[in-house]
Formats: sequence, structure tokens, C-alpha cells
Amino acid sequence: MKEWQGVSEFVAVAELGSFSKAAKVLGISIAQVSRTVLQLEQRLNCKLVLRTTRQVRLTEQGTLYYQQCRALVNGLQQANQLLTSLQHEPSGSIKITAPVYYGEQFIAPLLHEFLLRYPKVQLDLQLTNDQLDLVQGGFDCAIRLGQLTDSSLQAKALGKRTLYLCASPDYLQKFGTPSTVAELHQHRCLVGSIDFWRFEQQGQKLQFKPQPYLRCNSGVALTDAVLKGLGITQLPDYYLNPFLEDGRLVALLPEQQPSDEGIWALYPLNRHLPVKVRLLLDWLQQGLAKELK
Repeated sequence: MKEWQGVSEFVAVAELGSFSKAAKVLGISIAQVSRTVLQLEQRLNCKLVLRTTRQVRLTEQGTLYYQQCRALVNGLQQANQLLTSLQHEPSGSIKITAPVYYGEQFIAPLLHEFLLRYPKVQLDLQLTNDQLDLVQGGFDCAIRLGQLTDSSLQAKALGKRTLYLCASPDYLQKFGTPSTVAELHQHRCLVGSIDFWRFEQQGQKLQFKPQPYLRCNSGVALTDAVLKGLGITQLPDYYLNPFLEDGRLVALLPEQQPSDEGIWALYPLNRHLPVKVRLLLDWLQQGLAKELK
């Protein structure tokens, strides 16, 4: 398309600050780079680049145009890489970390299927609830759950999870059913590694700090405790769904239930994702979407 002519050349000049360097990277002549950028400016009727004998710098309009064009060029490169990956089977190692329970139940089975589909890939999966340093540990990506706090990492949404406040029918028969968040102070609270339970009311986010009757950093153990009628807990849906469906647990305060939280793949900011890792993340995204149905 005529609109694309000169865009790649302009982006290269903008990033390298030189027509000669851009020509070297693109494998074409300096004259061709200069000509195509000039033609682009003429089509846009706008000056993008200021040329002097010593330096090349962008105009204000050029800076704005570059920011948009960079995303377009990235998209084109990713599309080309995707087609290449379909023609050439991915190979090599991928190192990934994920939380223990979620990794065992959901991530690992999908990764095993990925290895069957792409047998030339080798996988290093480390399951831990600690948030490891991706760069220091040499990880390609990490699976994280819930609210994100580290802005130094790029995030790709893989799915969602729902937090439920729940108790067993036996517990509710003995101690009553809370009708407000404030009434939770009167109940036995089974608390995990997070000090605050999350709620929403009329679009406003609320936090409640329970006084632990039992504290444990295992969602599996807390699920067992709530099933045995020891108290009330708040846990993600993947611990509770079977028991909510068969009536062994009852969801509480549905009007104050918080919005769904994200399930994320994180990788270092500004790192170019290898095709094999991009394929893996797409595979996880599709697989987790099926799990939710």
C-alpha cells in the first residue's frame, strides 16, 4: 500500500538518528532512505525530520508520527514472525515460573500439551508462590494472579479469576449468616497470605481486615477448613467451584463481591519476545479460556 511507503525508513531514521545508519540496518542506499522519507513528508504535507550536516532530529509532528508508526511496525514484525513460526517449528528452551497450586492444576497440563504439539521445545517450569526476579533468574515469563504491582514488567492477560466469600451450611447454621461486611468482625475468619479481604459496593472498592481464627498460606488447606465448618474464608474460584456447585459451600455477600481479577503472563519490559514464547502465551490464553467455559 502506498501509505506504508517510507514508514519503515522513517522509523529507522528516527530511532538511529542518522540516514546512513538507517540505510545500513535496512540494507539499502542512503539515497533511497532519504528519497522515501522525503516522499513520505510530501504525501503527508508535513515536515517530519530536520536535517543538518551534523545531526538529524525529529520535528514535533515527526515525534508524534513516530510514536504511532513504531506500534504499526511492531505489529507488522509480529505478523511476519507469526507466519514464520507456522512454517518453521519452534525449538529451544523456555523457562517459566508460576504459583504452586494454580501451576499444578491449570498451567502444567497446558504446558504438557504444548510440548506434545511442539516436541523440539524444552521446558523449565518452576512452581513457587514467591515472586521471583525474572531477569536475575533468566525466566522468559512468569504467571501471576490477581492485582499487579510491578510496573517494570510487561503484562499479557491470560484469563480471569473470581474471589468468593464462603462458608459451609453447618457453620452458618451454628453462627448465622453475615448480611454486611461489618458483621464479619463477629465471625471466625480463615485467612490466607493476604491480610485484607476485598469487596465492592456501588462501584467502590472496599477492604476488610479479618481477625484470623485460623491463618494458613495454603488455599488447599483453607478449603478443607471451610468445608469442615471452621469458619468463613475468601478464596479464588478455582479452589471453590465444585463445592459451590454441589452445595457444600455457600457464597456470601454476593452484592459486595469484587470484580474479577486478572491472570497474567509477565515478562521484562522492552524485551523482544521470541516466537516460541509468544506461541506459548497464546496457547495458555486459549487453553485457560476453555477452562472457564
